[in-house]
Amino acid sequence: MTTPDDDPGVAAVMSERRQLTNVAYRLLGSLADAEDVVQETYARWYAMTPAQQDEIESPGAWLTRVAGRICLDLLGSARRRRESYVGEWIPEPVPDRTEWSSGATATDPADRVTLDESVNMAFLVVLESMTPAERVAFVLHDVFRYPFAEVAGIVGRTPAACRQLASSARRRIDASRGLAKPVAGYADIVRGFKRAWEAKDIDALIGLLDPNATAVGDGGGVVTALIHPVEGADGIARHFITIAGLAPAMVMLERTVNGRPGLVAQLDGATMAVFAFDIANDRIQHVWAVRNPEKLRPWTEGGY
Repeated sequence: MTTPDDDPGVAAVMSERRQLTNVAYRLLGSLADAEDVVQETYARWYAMTPAQQDEIESPGAWLTRVAGRICLDLLGSARRRRESYVGEWIPEPVPDRTEWSSGATATDPADRVTLDESVNMAFLVVLESMTPAERVAFVLHDVFRYPFAEVAGIVGRTPAACRQLASSARRRIDASRGLAKPVAGYADIVRGFKRAWEAKDIDALIGLLDPNATAVGDGGGVVTALIHPVEGADGIARHFITIAGLAPAMVMLERTVNGRPGLVAQLDGATMAVFAFDIANDRIQHVWAVRNPEKLRPWTEGGY
């Protein structure tokens, strides 16, 4: 059997796996779905004869084009599935192997997804508001720098139309951005939230939250979670104080979530929830709490 070790052609094709996973995760907001897309992409490659493969001038471009088209189809069906999703749908959080409190250099989760600003939760949530075509055009061009001529072949529109799609998506991103804190200040605020929560200090929590902050939970109908967002600093603070009272044995860990300081809630060593934050103007604007066990798979399997 041919392996990457003895066939340079196979090695070149397989070396694209990480790039494909990075693209698919940003397009779908789900590491599990991204991995399925990569598997399907490779299945289509190996379904061709060697002669057909040899005719492809750039296997990497071919793989990206196929993966992009699969993602585009999945995004259309995902929008329909999420209409029947129980509660709010939040992108699947991706872990980092390091504690952000330790000052260690970030590493890639399972060597699959590169952590940068294009995977922070606030960014992914805005991507969810885009049409499938907008999302594909924007992510491929603005994040991965694919020319619009290549994007057009994936989206099935002209380069000019793809340019307009990316421009529309860019306006959504720009409108959503506040004055984000540097990482050091960001970590201080998240740590302050953790300590106030553990101390059940409602006034301290309110002081860390923007008056118009929102908190969103995702249990997927599998576990208990917020069905509707909680709005306002007072309501959010009271909600988290209630959680602390219901689960006194819960342990909060400081962990990097999608490239930014976040928190992981564990009970008896099992990961129960992952919290991501969006901070601007020295206040927490958004809290996302992912409790759906399916979305916590990377955190439970990796021993985080």
